[in-house]
Amino acid sequence: MKALTKAEEDIMQILWQLQKANVKDIIKVLPEPKPAYNTVSTIVRILESKGFVDYEKKGKGHVYFPILKKQDYSNQSLNKLMENYFQGSFKSMVSFFVKKNDIDIKELETILNEIDKNK
Repeated sequence: MKALTKAEEDIMQILWQLQKANVKDIIKVLPEPKPAYNTVSTIVRILESKGFVDYEKKGKGHVYFPILKKQDYSNQSLNKLMENYFQGSFKSMVSFFVKKNDIDIKELETILNEIDKNK
């Protein structure tokens, strides 16, 4: 799976939220200052070429939809982060976030309970 740029990921987040959208719909959700129509259209076409989105024709335009699930991309991104920065160790990654982000005991217990449920 190819990596996304920040701009591509921003557009994907919107498509995951909306499920289907044309370029104008995507622009409506983007924060100010709004990018140009052509910019968003180009990013969506790049996402299509990377295999993240597809489209269906609607009148003279296209309605885009994600073909990659958000959870699949999240898992891949998390695994890449763990491999690149924590030598593939989940323990090292969690330890880092506990130390640097002041995760409180209740939050950590919740995470451990989630892990236990998914075993």
